[in-house]
Amino acid sequence: MVTGGAGFIGSNLCEHLLEHDNKVICLDNFSTGRTQNIQHLFGNPNFKLIVGDIRNLADCHKAAAGVDYILHEAALGSVPRSINDPIMSNDVNVSGFLNMLVAARDAKVKKFVYAASSSTYGDSETLPKEEETIGRPLSPYAVTKYINELYADIFYRTYGLNTIGLRYFNVFGRKQDTNGAYAAVIPKFVMKLMQHESPLINGDGSYSRDFTYIDNVIQMNVLAILTENPEAVNTVYNTACGDRTTLKELVNYLKFFLSKYDSKIANVQLVYGPNRIGDIPHSLANIDKAKLLLGYDPQFSVQQGLSEAVKWYWENLK
Repeated sequence: MVTGGAGFIGSNLCEHLLEHDNKVICLDNFSTGRTQNIQHLFGNPNFKLIVGDIRNLADCHKAAAGVDYILHEAALGSVPRSINDPIMSNDVNVSGFLNMLVAARDAKVKKFVYAASSSTYGDSETLPKEEETIGRPLSPYAVTKYINELYADIFYRTYGLNTIGLRYFNVFGRKQDTNGAYAAVIPKFVMKLMQHESPLINGDGSYSRDFTYIDNVIQMNVLAILTENPEAVNTVYNTACGDRTTLKELVNYLKFFLSKYDSKIANVQLVYGPNRIGDIPHSLANIDKAKLLLGYDPQFSVQQGLSEAVKWYWENLK
């Protein structure tokens, strides 16, 4: 079962799992998920959609019944959104998460794999980020994702529920939302450039992130489901490329790949603005733990992923 299965990461997971002959239940309330992300799956006899809300325990129990594995992707993302509405972020990301843990426990699922976040590293200045060293959270969103890790650990130690947390680092790729105030930076930049408009870079462009292509994230989720190594469960893993790219470099990569489709994009100028509240300057993951315990081997570099993502956006949104 995939919670948030109509969202960006969730819909890609549903698609991949169905392609590999799994039966998949998708739970989504469509607050941020989109029908078009999963519409092509509706005719698949192995796919079942349950329209429900993780804040409703009955919906969680209904979706988890008879399930072997849960991939919990449902959440309200975005640091700015959590700053604007911390209560809503807490309701979904903490109360909803707890409901799903209870449902997973009661359904006796074999493993509960959940979307954790690199925001958990907070004000820790250590680079690269290693799973065992975190700082103080810098936003309500980061607080909620850290609480998820604490609850997952408690449910293992108290109820024996096997969990794995995947600390996502700036995931991007096909189906990522391009609209709204809280659209992620890459699709937002792509849409601006395709319209020959200057993307706004927060700060001077020197802030850096470990941007991670969606197929690397899918690989991590599958490895987390499949692992039978007892040392590999009931812990958290960085889910990233292990490489960092500045925002200025990112936009220049996007301009380069997009200009193959429209040469005018190469001449679009960049615009710089103030830094965002709650943003950390740099993010870079150490992925050695995932390589050692899960056999993780990211197949897409940032540049390869951006090339694939740009191709998808051009073909689907132009």
